[in-house]
Amino acid sequence: MSQQRDYSSQSYSPGGAGPARCQPTHHRINPAGKSREKDDMVGLNDKFVQLIDKVKNLEDENKKLDTKLGILKEQEEYEGKVDDIVKQLENELEQQIESLLRDQENLQDELLKKHEEVENTKQRYKDELQKKADVENDFIVTKKDVDDGHLEEVNLALELEDLMGKLDFLRVGYDEEIKELESLVQNKTVILADNSKRFLDMDEIVESVKNQYAKVATRTREEAEQWNQRKMDAMVLTAGQREQEVRDVKREISDMLRLIQRLNGDLDALIRKEVALRKDIGVLSAKGDSNLEKAGEDIAQLEEALRRAKQDLAGQIREHQELMNLKLALDIEIATYRKLLEGEEERYRSTTVRYTSASNLVKPLMLLFAEMHHNSIMLSLTSFFLLHLCEECLTSCATQVKTDFF
Repeated sequence: MSQQRDYSSQSYSPGGAGPARCQPTHHRINPAGKSREKDDMVGLNDKFVQLIDKVKNLEDENKKLDTKLGILKEQEEYEGKVDDIVKQLENELEQQIESLLRDQENLQDELLKKHEEVENTKQRYKDELQKKADVENDFIVTKKDVDDGHLEEVNLALELEDLMGKLDFLRVGYDEEIKELESLVQNKTVILADNSKRFLDMDEIVESVKNQYAKVATRTREEAEQWNQRKMDAMVLTAGQREQEVRDVKREISDMLRLIQRLNGDLDALIRKEVALRKDIGVLSAKGDSNLEKAGEDIAQLEEALRRAKQDLAGQIREHQELMNLKLALDIEIATYRKLLEGEEERYRSTTVRYTSASNLVKPLMLLFAEMHHNSIMLSLTSFFLLHLCEECLTSCATQVKTDFF
């Protein structure tokens, strides 16, 4: 490498008196050193060609990247609708929650109404029980009155029997008295007839007395019979009224019992309905709580997915920005190297014009460069070594660009 540096400094020195200095150098170089330097130059030239190929490949890749970037820019950006989906899901969940709350309020109102109906039914049941107790009390009182009426009827029957006995006794007594009076009148008539000559007509008197007693007995019997008949009619009427009242009371009691049974059935049905409504409310409450928990979990998952998507999008934007920065740096670096190559080419051309009478060792090298590069782009050894030092940097940068882009 020291020989290469010596050769480079001797061959491409821009100082004056170039031909005078090259002539002694040509006489000092032995054939073995010349062959070795030629081989070294061929190897360096091969490396230089490889480096130029790599630079061309990097330029091609840069063009490909520009093309891909243009295609990506021309593509329509798809804006994710995650926020809209989350909002729609939130609206649906809010509507479900509002519907469940309305159903809960309706069920609570219905439950309150059922409670009121149950309370009203209980109150009516209590009132009916009170009415039943009052009717039973009235029935007991009426039954007592009926019993008293029956007792009074028996007493009246006994009294009637006594009166009939008294009437018969009085009739018998009256008959006996009449007979006694008749006997007395007859005897006196006989006596007066015997003792006195005056005629006393007692038949009229006896007949009058008989008629009077008969009228009194008849009137008394009729009055007693009328009184007994009125008493019996009143007792029969009272008994009929009492029996009708008893039948009415029994009918009312039967109606009350049927009403109580019906109210008991309604009360049992309302109690069962209340239990069913409580179960439904419990099930709906549990379902609503589970739906709320599930909705909260879904919202949390969607928010987490949205956050991750935003992070991924930010990372992609950041990577895209880094890629653009790297591309810009590569463009600048490639332009810099292109300028250096053009400058070295110009300097080499000017050096070629000045050193047309160079040594025979430099001429084959220039011919070799001219044959390998049809576009007449040649670099000096100084720029070649500079590019050789940047070769690994360019390769690593290109690899990183490929990795980041794909």
